[in-house]
Amino acid sequence: MKTIITENIEKTQRYIPHTLQTRIAAVKTYRNGNSIRFVCRRYKISKASLLRWNKKYDGTKESLIDKSHRPHSIHPNAHTVEELSWIKNLIKRNPNISMIELYAKLKFNKGYKRHPCSLFRVLRKLGVYKDTKKKVIPYKPKPYDTPTEIGKKWQLDVKYVPKRCYVGEVPDKFYQYTIIDEATRERFIFPFKEQSSYSTVQFVKMAIDYFGYKPKIIQTDNGFEFTHFKDTKRIHPFDVLCNNLGIKHQLIRPRTPRHNGKVERSHRNDNERFYRHLSFFSYDDLISQMKKYLYLSNRLPMQTLNWLSPVEKRKELRKESIKICRL
Repeated sequence: MKTIITENIEKTQRYIPHTLQTRIAAVKTYRNGNSIRFVCRRYKISKASLLRWNKKYDGTKESLIDKSHRPHSIHPNAHTVEELSWIKNLIKRNPNISMIELYAKLKFNKGYKRHPCSLFRVLRKLGVYKDTKKKVIPYKPKPYDTPTEIGKKWQLDVKYVPKRCYVGEVPDKFYQYTIIDEATRERFIFPFKEQSSYSTVQFVKMAIDYFGYKPKIIQTDNGFEFTHFKDTKRIHPFDVLCNNLGIKHQLIRPRTPRHNGKVERSHRNDNERFYRHLSFFSYDDLISQMKKYLYLSNRLPMQTLNWLSPVEKRKELRKESIKICRL
């Protein structure tokens, strides 16, 4: 079946017309004795179009070219010459006149009985109102202020463990909780069987034990495991924990995961380095393999850290803080 190829089609056209070659071929195929149904099905045209082209075609290409669709006569409801002269004269005498003022003068002084929308269309045709394209200013996100001190801010997020990695007999779901220190990029990860506020509280306590210090700020998204909806007076268990420990819980802007970019990027690395080759048969097996992976990932050099590993960066920042304290 032949495909219809359109050429020189403008973006402002309301429909895609058939090419001149298609019209000529359809008419010749029909005149060779083929049925209307066959020709319409082959060239994907309607019966009315085929019969119209057949009637117009005289053997030359020019006979099938579309003529102007502009009407030969003026619409009976169009503005009269007298009305147009009223409008032009008022605009000439009052260049800065508004459309409402112009309409009022025409209505009360000249007996103008048309709708204001009709007057607006005439003014647009006369060039009084020109369509000005608004200049779209591209959005430039503000540079993120990454802390240079250990424990100033943590980023916390949850990731689904891919189902294909689980080869156990009993169906189950697993979730990876991740915390990353923004200054050192050192992480702590641990799997849970449920994504809930209880798991969040338990994980943060485990992270504080792992790092050996508590942060000043923990930044999260607006998930139900981290916060309640704004129209409730209840205090989330995670907020209760942060208040008891003196930690500020900072929420990112809704639907902007780039604000938690460091932990999101680490999850992407997990997919490439860990989950692509992972297969586990139980929850305990997942915990064991994740601990080994965590040990290795915190010792991989990173370009953002000037090719230091997160563990090495942590030692470097600690030495600098000790020197500052001595001074």
